[in-house]
Amino acid sequence: MSKTEISRRDAILIGGSLPVLLALPSVALAQAAEPQKAGPVGQAHTIKLGSFEVTTLLGGASMRENPIETFGIGAEPAEFATLSEANFIPADRSGQSFTLTLVKTPDALVLFDTGMVPDTNAAAMAAAGYAPGDVTHVVLTHMHGDHVSGLMQGETPVFANAKLIVPKDENDYWAANPSEAYTTHVAPLIGAATQIGDGDEVLPGITAGAAYGHTPGHTTYLLESDGQKLLITGDSFNHYVYSVQRPDWHVSFDIDKEKGAETRKAVLARLAEERIPFIGYHMPFPAIAFIAPGEGEGSFRYVPATYQFG
Repeated sequence: MSKTEISRRDAILIGGSLPVLLALPSVALAQAAEPQKAGPVGQAHTIKLGSFEVTTLLGGASMRENPIETFGIGAEPAEFATLSEANFIPADRSGQSFTLTLVKTPDALVLFDTGMVPDTNAAAMAAAGYAPGDVTHVVLTHMHGDHVSGLMQGETPVFANAKLIVPKDENDYWAANPSEAYTTHVAPLIGAATQIGDGDEVLPGITAGAAYGHTPGHTTYLLESDGQKLLITGDSFNHYVYSVQRPDWHVSFDIDKEKGAETRKAVLARLAEERIPFIGYHMPFPAIAFIAPGEGEGSFRYVPATYQFG
């Protein structure tokens, strides 16, 4: 199986959104204080959702130190430590996956978000039986570097046959406040892109939903096929314990932290009430799960999907 190495430039292109990426699917995530060689790449997980085929693609993983500074701004250190211990995770470090979603509909092959490293993405797609040239549409939840840096390889579009679809409010923000990731990966393609808004039907069975706060145009996407539903939540909540059980805690990467917390609670409440599955970009791979009510008002519980989808 092929291997890839993440350069310092690849890490910088994350745009401050996340630490150095490790493009590996191993259970034990190596700490990423410095760029390191990656382990085997190419991991995919597929379920059926009505007439849709939904595949999560592992675009990499990372480990960070001092997660209270990321997911628990304003939290009491003692409470943060107690919550970590209750969930069998260390309080001094946290790991995340980077998960792209590929949806095969009767008429299209749609990729949601593009990760950071094209070769890593291609390996995961190959594990699912696809290649970048097969993708007909690329849809973005938002434009942080870890979601858009797989769009271009040098000056060449990676998904040469795909139509780019982006939230208009998101593009308006980054066009006015360009990051390196936006300038390098989105701007060259935006002239031919379709810009959408809250409630728009992106494609048959795929509907956009405003989930602002993490970024000014952050968007979720509801998949519906043959009476079955699944919500692609992007970065609405980014840790399966801290942001789910304590959604009021502010998150460092949210541009509008109050709005981010408000949106986080609303998305979690919807998932718990409607009992529909979701895919979260930074949830533990394969990143498909459910949300249940938690202990205490305003708290929720992460329930990984197992054999519900056959």
